[in-house]
Amino acid sequence: MWQATVYTLFPEMFPGSLGQSIAGKAMQQGIWNLKSVNIRDYATDKHKTVDDTSYGGGTGMVIRPDVVHAALSANLHPKSKLIYASPKGRPLTQAMIRSWLADYPDGLGILCGRYEGVDQRVLDYWRENHELEDISIGDYVLSGGELAALVMLDACVRLLPGVLEKSEATTNESFELDLLEYPQYTKPQIWNNTVVPDVLLSGDHKSIAAWRLKEAEITTQTRRPDIWKNYIANQKTGKK
Repeated sequence: MWQATVYTLFPEMFPGSLGQSIAGKAMQQGIWNLKSVNIRDYATDKHKTVDDTSYGGGTGMVIRPDVVHAALSANLHPKSKLIYASPKGRPLTQAMIRSWLADYPDGLGILCGRYEGVDQRVLDYWRENHELEDISIGDYVLSGGELAALVMLDACVRLLPGVLEKSEATTNESFELDLLEYPQYTKPQIWNNTVVPDVLLSGDHKSIAAWRLKEAEITTQTRRPDIWKNYIANQKTGKK
């Protein structure tokens, strides 16, 4: 069973959306498990204090290193991948998700910050001793790392063996082939005076594949020139 552990001050936010649909069904089937660790449980004073003012001044509070360290030490599997959800981290990619599942089959641990973040010393310690990695889901600021953790876990769970019925569902999607996905159509064939492209009704699988590739290339070039640039470079070098 693939084990996900989230370290948070708001454990009631989990499983959240992960308890529904594909991820929720997979959890019920025992394909994966989610444990939410309340960081506050590891505070040692009678008030269960988890944060304090920032040295050097400034607004906002910082999560204490001793409390975070105690929570991680008591719960983290020694062979799991450890992530700190942070806007300062590397941008999340589909390739990154696949590498986590391949390199860390025992599971994933995600530390969720709040307030002004987590004391740098505990992050440095776990980076040196457990290869903690900062990961960002986008160039914007959230109230905490919990929503980012939900995004990362959803992306991981859907790729676990047995979660999706058809393997093609994970290979023909946006980012899997360094392109955004081609347009999709379903019934009715005519809607709002527009018709499904003829090639999709032809039954000619080779022509359909060529059309989908062309549409994916057009969409990527138009909407994500950064991805298109990498795609062209990889095509020239033969890299897949």
